[in-house]
Amino acid sequence: MPLTPELEQLAARVSNRGRWGEDDQRGTLNLVTAEVVQRGLAAARSGRPFSLALPFDTTGPQWDNVHMPERINPELRTHTVNVSFTGDARDFTTSDDSFRMGSQAVTHWDALAHAGYDGRLYNDTPNSVVQAEGGASRLGIEHFGPVVTRGVLLDVARALRVEHFDDNHAITGDDLDRAATSAGVDVRPGDAVLVRTGQMHFLRAGDRQRYSMPSPGLSTRSIEWLRDHDVAAVATDTMTFECYPCEDPAIFMPVHMIHLRDMGLAQGQNWFLDELASDCANDRQFDFLLVAPPLPLTGAVGAPVVPVAVK
Repeated sequence: MPLTPELEQLAARVSNRGRWGEDDQRGTLNLVTAEVVQRGLAAARSGRPFSLALPFDTTGPQWDNVHMPERINPELRTHTVNVSFTGDARDFTTSDDSFRMGSQAVTHWDALAHAGYDGRLYNDTPNSVVQAEGGASRLGIEHFGPVVTRGVLLDVARALRVEHFDDNHAITGDDLDRAATSAGVDVRPGDAVLVRTGQMHFLRAGDRQRYSMPSPGLSTRSIEWLRDHDVAAVATDTMTFECYPCEDPAIFMPVHMIHLRDMGLAQGQNWFLDELASDCANDRQFDFLLVAPPLPLTGAVGAPVVPVAVK
């Protein structure tokens, strides 16, 4: 089912179409100015780094090879082992690897070409720009460029006093406000917001299917909050990003549709936030330098990322 009239009105209110020009392919990442980057650098107070990536191996979160056959957990293969280029095994030897994986199988960014509706993608781009051969001729992940900004952790689970949610809790703007107030942090234009739900609890327990559904996540009632704060990017510790099953069973992935197609908002999924969240709770610093450039796969509609937060 397409968007309801109410959601169409919401989409119109938050739309960034043409805001950075008719040819723009970066969307809200345009909000990351030199001043914003410097604000991120200032947030790196102690120089302590935190990796926000899951392991890139066969323990990844993917389990549904029926509906998403291309989302293969990373598989490594070593092709050549201790090959000698001189014929003398005592001389220089080397080994080489290759790997295969779904580009959005583990910790990743979605490109603006990833989702749309009514046949259109961000900035009124026809979805025909995405083809099986060659990928996306516009709005591919390579247009993200270097993603370096101030990151802000909004620990919704901790703010609502739960370890994790057992249902598809629909995160609202009020929930985000509550998490920001609890953290004592102001979300500013150009920031990247990292939303923690505690959903990694299930993945750490080895239950991949339960990790994916039911899942808490951002709801349509959080969309205006993100637009009002001019957030440059948003990432979550879940597979589905938005609450799933969705708020209205008749409308599939409305947050994806409006974020990517109307707002041009960069989305990240499967980000590991637990270690960072624990440290933030201890020292009460919930902002940091975020360095998270995606793998620049030309034409890809999403790409792996190894985000690093530096406090």
